[in-house]
Amino acid sequence: MRRVSERPLWRSIAKLVIAVFGGKTWRHAQDWLPGLSIEIPKRTDDAGEIHYRGKVVTQLLHPSVLKADLSSIIYVVGSGPSIGENDLSLAEPKTCVLLNGAIKLIGGPISRPLAVAIEDERFVWRHFDLMREKIAQENICLFSTSVIRAICEIDKSWLIERRVILIDDIRKPYRARRRDEVEIAGFDFVRLDEASSVGISMDPLRGVFQGGSVVISALQFAIYCRPEEIGFFGIDISNAGDPRFYEKAGDMAKSGLVEGQKRILDHIVLAKTVCREENIRLSNFSKISALRQCGLVYDDRFARRD
Repeated sequence: MRRVSERPLWRSIAKLVIAVFGGKTWRHAQDWLPGLSIEIPKRTDDAGEIHYRGKVVTQLLHPSVLKADLSSIIYVVGSGPSIGENDLSLAEPKTCVLLNGAIKLIGGPISRPLAVAIEDERFVWRHFDLMREKIAQENICLFSTSVIRAICEIDKSWLIERRVILIDDIRKPYRARRRDEVEIAGFDFVRLDEASSVGISMDPLRGVFQGGSVVISALQFAIYCRPEEIGFFGIDISNAGDPRFYEKAGDMAKSGLVEGQKRILDHIVLAKTVCREENIRLSNFSKISALRQCGLVYDDRFARRD
């Protein structure tokens, strides 16, 4: 099966050079180097700024803006093949957080998403035209540091007046050294499993645990909003070797979901515990999802009836 190039050669070289000089502690500096500078907001009524090569690009918003139009449910929508089995037109406006290629649903079954979430810069390099087409200026964008930098490298003007919230990796935070498990365990806003290898952040402004898929980051933002229910669409995982609903068999991006399945599911198991304590119900709308291994049985509320 043919795999399409996901990152320009010069970007891969830059990543390698920064990794050599930064070592394990600062290897993640490639996320913002060269050229990106971010001012993170400190309060709910505050906004930071995104700078690229010394010039202001746009504001950086506090995660609390997600709560402004929040209903009682948040749907986290992936791009697994099972999406075709659901009728997403039944989802209420401003309830869906669309992950990566799920943005293709905008203007179709999903007219107004709550937010879009992208944390792997390779998606930007491969699908920036799709982002231009589908992501409207009023849409809230959950973007990682490397995604923001990649967008700036391609066309920083696209970010002007965008509603951007940072997905900051708690283990490898922006402009700070890599954190060890002891330091992270000391934070009062995190929940860890017994081995301290899996975590959930209750305060995304201060970072989230990246767990092998953007669904884990999006889930932590959803928990932060405290809805009554969080539902999953297209989070299949087990069939990640198959084309996503927006891909063709000969034109697929490489997926690490199969290899990272245990890590992803371990985060979901911990999230179930956290959500139970917060009185948040978790639902799975994919019949073939590996989430069923975590006890999230298939819910057919959105199954196509035709």
